[in-house]
Amino acid sequence: MAERNDGFADQPTITTTASGEPNLARSMNLPLLILYGLSVTVGAGIYVLIGEVASRTGPYAPLAFLGASLLVSLSAASYAELSARFPVSAGEAAYVRAGLGLHSVALTVGIMVALAGVVSSAALLRGGAGYFQEFIAAPTWLIAVVAGVAISAIAAWGISQSAWTAAALGVCEVGLLLGIIVLGALDPAPVGTALVRLAETPAPEQFVGLTGAILIAFFAFIGFEDMVNVAEEVEDPVRNMPLAIAATLLITTLLYFFVTLVAVAHVPKAELSTSTAPLTLVFQKLTGAASSGQAVTVIAIAAVMNGVLVQLVLSPRVLYGLSRMGQLPELFGRVNATTRTPLFATGLVTILVLALSLSSETPTLAELTSSITLLVFAMINLALWRMKVSGQIDGAKYFTIPTWVPVAGFVLSIGFVIYEWSSRLGLLDG
Repeated sequence: MAERNDGFADQPTITTTASGEPNLARSMNLPLLILYGLSVTVGAGIYVLIGEVASRTGPYAPLAFLGASLLVSLSAASYAELSARFPVSAGEAAYVRAGLGLHSVALTVGIMVALAGVVSSAALLRGGAGYFQEFIAAPTWLIAVVAGVAISAIAAWGISQSAWTAAALGVCEVGLLLGIIVLGALDPAPVGTALVRLAETPAPEQFVGLTGAILIAFFAFIGFEDMVNVAEEVEDPVRNMPLAIAATLLITTLLYFFVTLVAVAHVPKAELSTSTAPLTLVFQKLTGAASSGQAVTVIAIAAVMNGVLVQLVLSPRVLYGLSRMGQLPELFGRVNATTRTPLFATGLVTILVLALSLSSETPTLAELTSSITLLVFAMINLALWRMKVSGQIDGAKYFTIPTWVPVAGFVLSIGFVIYEWSSRLGLLDG
């Protein structure tokens, strides 16, 4: 295998391309990358899990999404710096390998990233079945299998086709969320009341529910980190990766906060928390017409399919990148000359997603995805901190953040996982 570093002579070299093998196509500009980032991040998580968050927090559901965004933001800054310096597939593994110099840890992180994508896709397929069932009387397992196979075909087709499909579906998702916010604002009194309640101190049991809900809501923000794994296919990644990550996180936070505020303001907790199609219910409450929910359901289905699509783009490219670094068998790194995609890796990931979607419940899958992702965030922050304190990198030419940011990102990420799972296991009782 040949060594290259994509023209960044001051950075550690990373094995990425085998001699004679076709490269991934570098065809994503900044607008497309932002649309891709929004399509990865916005949509499916909130479409599927807003009811679960509301059941745990009641009127404080908007705070759960705001808390999740703060949990994400520090790590997002670290990703922004690293993705500009190391614009390669399997970015997380490359960051850990360069920062900590431990190949086994880098491999573990890469596998965890791919696993998080698999578990996330399974959660979306299973949780999104409720929206499909608004139209068709089919069992959850059948919907998951058919949808999963169809989406994997798009992912295998090509990155441009996948990115543009994801972007188009993402526009629909964002449009619906904006529509819900506008409709909620037309009757401002309930929204104002809900906003005032957020300033009240939660009761002890509500506070405990809020911490757990933040982990669930965090699932809805998972996606911006997927952007770094298409960095080999981005034009001018030094400039475009940090800008796209920042824009994606800001837009997502605003949308989630206000949509959730409208939902808890206009829909009783008991109804919202038990609905299998919660945003369809919210839209029906806002419009007063049961038939209006059909259009929402269609967009919700698109959101779920889009969420799975971007994960089926991500995970195979992580395996591809690990192979090109020499840490997985060469088979995972083979790129089809026609589609310019890693077909074997895509097929394997699809099989794993379908198997998991048939064996676990959505909240469990979402919590597992969030925990895995936070552990990955902790390792990424640790790697960047190590690079900074060792003098391995400098600020010339690249987006740079202060040293305290990755330190805080590490502490917050690892601390939240420990606290949450300690609570679940009863270790904090008494």
